[in-house]
Amino acid sequence: MSSTASSPWRPSAVQEAVGLWALGFLGIVVSFLLFGGSSVPKLVATVGFLYLPLLAMRQRGEDYRDYGLTLRYWRQDVRLFLGMSLLVFPLFFGAFALWTELLPHLPSELAHLLAPFRGPAHFSPRLPPRFLEWTVDQLFVVALPEEFFYRGYLQSRLRDAWPRGRLFLGARLGPAFWVTALLFALGHLAIFQAWRLSVFFPALLFGWMRERTGTIIGAALFHAAANLFVRFLEVSFFGG
Repeated sequence: MSSTASSPWRPSAVQEAVGLWALGFLGIVVSFLLFGGSSVPKLVATVGFLYLPLLAMRQRGEDYRDYGLTLRYWRQDVRLFLGMSLLVFPLFFGAFALWTELLPHLPSELAHLLAPFRGPAHFSPRLPPRFLEWTVDQLFVVALPEEFFYRGYLQSRLRDAWPRGRLFLGARLGPAFWVTALLFALGHLAIFQAWRLSVFFPALLFGWMRERTGTIIGAALFHAAANLFVRFLEVSFFGG
């Protein structure tokens, strides 16, 4: 009587992607609980975002270029980044200024959930301390690893499972686009600050840029610039 060896279990694209996301999220939560406000949780996040996908990619003979980390179309990426910045940042400045006017009128408990800053707001343009150092940090330690993991790897793997979508301004947007933005927002709750859920909205722009160009470079540039611009506004309106 012959027996047939069972084939090894392989996760689906969704199981693989969400499983690695959960593993990375858990790592950040544990490091935050153990090391608090030190640089350890940030280091854990950066390393996880860059290397967790390799666990699955190597089995398929893939590399970073297969998930959008390439300079092949850098001119297109830079043009899109500059165009998005010129369009979005003036609008965001106006919205931020209105938000600073509304915030003092909210109940203190609600204001604490919705924003990290306090006190009266008055716009006086200034750069944060050590701005150039922070620029390098935001691009290479924050934006590029996050964009590779979320828009590069996660959005691509979820698109393998849910390929359908509708064209919008040159990009095909389907369930993978929305779920990636949701997981990106939920991932920011790893350090227990509810206002971080607001990153769902810029995540939609990052995801659209990824689908529009096929790379993550433009989205990473815009992501870093958006973080820097928000910090500039916080310092310029609240002084710290």
